[in-house]
Order: sequence, then structure tokens, then C-alpha cells
Amino acid sequence: MTRVLTTTIGSFPKPDYVSVRDWFHRPHSVTFDAFYFDNRDLETRFALATQAAVTAQIDAGVDIPTDGEMRREHYIFYHLRHLSGVDFEHLQKREIRTGAWELEVPTIVGRVRPKDRFLLYDYQIAQSYSSQPIKITVPGPMTIADTVADEYYGDPRDLNRDLANALNVEILALAAAGCAHIQVDEPLFARKTEEALEYGIEDLERCFAGVPAEVQRVVHLCCGYPRHIDQPDEDVFKADPAAYFELAETLDEAAVDVISIEDAHRPTDLRLLELFERKTIILGLIAIAKTRLEPVEEIRTRLHEALSHIDRQRLMAGPDCGLGMLDLATATSKLANLTAAASALD
Repeated sequence: MTRVLTTTIGSFPKPDYVSVRDWFHRPHSVTFDAFYFDNRDLETRFALATQAAVTAQIDAGVDIPTDGEMRREHYIFYHLRHLSGVDFEHLQKREIRTGAWELEVPTIVGRVRPKDRFLLYDYQIAQSYSSQPIKITVPGPMTIADTVADEYYGDPRDLNRDLANALNVEILALAAAGCAHIQVDEPLFARKTEEALEYGIEDLERCFAGVPAEVQRVVHLCCGYPRHIDQPDEDVFKADPAAYFELAETLDEAAVDVISIEDAHRPTDLRLLELFERKTIILGLIAIAKTRLEPVEEIRTRLHEALSHIDRQRLMAGPDCGLGMLDLATATSKLANLTAAASALD
């Protein structure tokens, strides 16, 4: 019988010895000293933290772990620092994610182009600590474009296209190095479904252009991050879950292999799975900002419910999103229950 595989989505709790904290653990500042980019001691700490994150995921039973995103001070700004045409000196305050957040963001002041390769190094370091395939994550063009101030393009389609082309260079380098699982994160799809259908999904495909068939092309579509741990549900400004239904048909035809969706923080109508006839679905079964530990039987029951709507070979289990908001003990305990539930399916 086909086993339901498990994976993680992106971030993992950072140890205290990594001084570069994630955006959700500090004020929303995007200014960093030069030491962040050229400091051997810090690099040693990043490598140790990456090893710890990979090992913790594997010890919890995860089949396809990520690198834990240990080097990323922000999952979008980390990428933007490696592109030309982006000004981090003159920040602008703007609302992002359809008003869910207000943030000082960098400015697009010229044509966006690749500047230097960086994810290849992140992948090679992480993969050196594992005999299992490591998944590397990349923020998608629409989500990046929503997290900058544009003073050059004037047309989001043009900005999106150049971002997709720049990301494609990074993704092709990963694929050439043997990275078998590459994930593009596009949470903005769920907030701006019209734009996603008009040009966002096309640019998602552009990100993966030229990627060989043996590489699993993943897109992650979460509905939004809480602001802090155990925030009341009514205070979390999430995207409308109906967005998944609006996007399903087009995504099922798109040139990707796997689609990651939320189900833990806010359960999804599992009839959605029936709309995906071709794609594998990663179902989020762990809430990423709640300290409550999901029991094995609860997760197993939900997986059984999902299997009445999708073929077993096209179902995977994972968290709703990255686990970086949680402490290490909580994150690993949640993952251990997830993998135990997936293994216990009959």
C-alpha cells in the first residue's frame, strides 16, 4: 500500500546562537549591518543551525525536510538582497497582504535582474547533512511584488515577469545541482485570485521553466500568518478559503507537480481535493502558531477523511506553513505526531 509521505514547508525554529532573527520575532526592520553578509563566525553558526534543523526534522520522521531557512532574516527580503534594481537604503511604509500587515519595505528603482547565486550554497550545505532529499523554498513573484514599493515599472505584470525570470535562474541552478524538491511560495494567490488567474500562475510556471521532469515542482498557498503565538482566531486576518476553489481548476492544469494548502488552523472543505485530478496535494495538518499539540489520532482521522476525496498516491502531509514561530520542542513534537499519524494509516 502506498505510504503517505510527510514534508515541512519552510522555516524552522532558530537556535539562540543565530543572532539574525526571523521577521516574526522582532520589529519589522529590514536594515542589517554588513557583518550579516560577510562574517565567518556567523556563517559557522548558520551551518550548525542548518544541520540542527535538518537533523531534527529527520529525527521526527519527516520524509522531505527543508533547510530550515536559517540564513533568512525575512523570507522575501533575503532574496531581494541578491537582485539588482532593489534599494534597501530608502524604505517606504506600505500595507501588504491586502491590509493584513503594515511594513517598511525596500524600493524597486531599476530593472530587476539576478545579481549573484545564493540558494545553491544554502542547498549544498543543507544536503550535506542528509541522505534524504532536501527541499528548498523560494518566494513567488506575486508575493515578492506585494512586499516592495515599485518606483520603476508602474505595471505589476512587468515587475512580476522580471521577478519570475530572476527566480528561474536560481531555480535552474538548484535543479542542476541535484535539488529534487523546489517550492515556490505564493500566499498572495489566495488574497488576489483575479490577478493570480490573469498572470500570477503564468509567472509561477515561468519560475519553473526549463526544470527537468525529475524535479518535483511545488507551489505553497497558505492563507496568511498570525501575528503571534496563540493569537485568537478571530484576530488573524486570513485570506478567504474560497480562494482555493477559485484557483483549483487553473492550478490543476499548471506546470507544477505539487500544491500545498492549509487545513489545520482553519479546516478546508475537503471536497476541494476532488477538483485536483492531476496534482499531488500537501495537506497542512499542523497549526504553525498554536502551542496545542495535535494528537496523532486527530491527524490520522483527518488524513482518512482526505483519502475519501483524493487518491492515496497524490496525498502528502505537512504543516500549514513554516514552523519558525514555534519553539524547537513544540515544533518537533508536532512533526513527530504528524509522521506517526501518516505511518499509522491503513
